[in-house]
Amino acid sequence: MDISTQPKVTNAFYAQAIASFSISLIAVAIGIYYLPVGGWVRAFLGLGLLYVVTSAFTLAKTVRDAQDSGTVVRRVDQARIDKLITEHNPFTNAGV
Repeated sequence: MDISTQPKVTNAFYAQAIASFSISLIAVAIGIYYLPVGGWVRAFLGLGLLYVVTSAFTLAKTVRDAQDSGTVVRRVDQARIDKLITEHNPFTNAGV
């Protein structure tokens, strides 16, 4: 029985994710800076942006941790099943 593993993430994917996040964060920050509103409104929107970013990181970490814990449980269950299958021999006589 083969335990399926998750494919490795490439460096290009990391670079794309970092670039996408950076560009979007900078674009929204510039948009907030150039809004024709007062400083308090800009500060409020800036804090809102920071809150959304930290919440997104927290959500991503939570989802990743949930997936990782599920993977560990599946691996342990698979190891138990493999052990039972290898130890079981239906052709041996238990009474002899």
